[in-house]
Amino acid sequence: MNNSKYKYKKISQVDLSENPLITIGITCYNSEETIEKAIISAKSQEWDNYEIIVVDDCSTDNSTKILSAFSSRQRNLRVIKNSRNMGCAYSRNLIISNAKGEFIAFFDDDDFSRADRIKLQYAKLVSYERINSTNLVACFASGEKKYENGYTKHFHSVGIYGNPPVGKQMANYLLFFERLSGVFYGAGVPTCALFARKSVFENIGGFDTKMRRQEDVDFGIRLALEGGHFIGIPEPVLTQYATNTGDKSHLIEFESSLLLINKHFEYLCSKGLYHYMRMWIELRYKHFNSDGLGSIYTLIKIFLKYPFRTTKHFLYSASNRFLHEQLIYSDPSSLNYRLKCVKFLKKLLR
Repeated sequence: MNNSKYKYKKISQVDLSENPLITIGITCYNSEETIEKAIISAKSQEWDNYEIIVVDDCSTDNSTKILSAFSSRQRNLRVIKNSRNMGCAYSRNLIISNAKGEFIAFFDDDDFSRADRIKLQYAKLVSYERINSTNLVACFASGEKKYENGYTKHFHSVGIYGNPPVGKQMANYLLFFERLSGVFYGAGVPTCALFARKSVFENIGGFDTKMRRQEDVDFGIRLALEGGHFIGIPEPVLTQYATNTGDKSHLIEFESSLLLINKHFEYLCSKGLYHYMRMWIELRYKHFNSDGLGSIYTLIKIFLKYPFRTTKHFLYSASNRFLHEQLIYSDPSSLNYRLKCVKFLKKLLR
């Protein structure tokens, strides 16, 4: 979607003096180098009535000591420590069940949020609820993602241009990449950018603890199938830092993606797209494992069975992914040159 065709829809002013309690939730695992910065960004928010809950997912580095030092001098910060590593879905559910706030904002242990993040998300969410007479809303933040080689990718949150996706519009996008004209899907549904009422998380059933990855996508799908609304703020308030952890391995991503489509098997079958997505997930796995011949063979199989959908999907998603990889894996010395090449190629693909 060309964002220049769409104007961001401003919201009506919201009385911020209502000042409800907001819970800022952070899951932490072996983040000794970044967790202090994440907590500082949380406690520096321009919101007086807040609490911070950090779940230490059985870290084995100095994260525990850092968290203990913060909790001893920060009255509105609570640390919960898992006795064994349970994964971020379990830890986020602990935050939800222990939250006293009417609203929950999730921060990541290696990200930094601008001081006005929750104030802006609260104002946007409450205004949208009043205008649209619904409390089943998830609000996401815009920002940037920084990579170790110096590359920075800017991302726009869902719904800030055109129309926000509602209900199955978002479910179809998250499950099989269906895009409707005039609907802006933005950066999807990352939990690190998420702000919503506690009741929304409770009503949808929290995060699936069987999933080590893709748990945020699964939550978004379930919220969408319940008729949820997906909105965002245009201000770049979130800075993500790309890190490599065990939970981000290609195998875990592959297994989690299979679990996701199997969980929504009946819905995908009703659209005639379960086998399509199964093959597409296999294609991605082979690609990330540098299995060139396997990737080509799988791509041919998908194309022969779903020629139109595969062509459309490949031209948009795969081409963007390829260009993105040229930047994130680029040597710092050649980054500027590759950036110019990618910008040129993107213009040709529009």
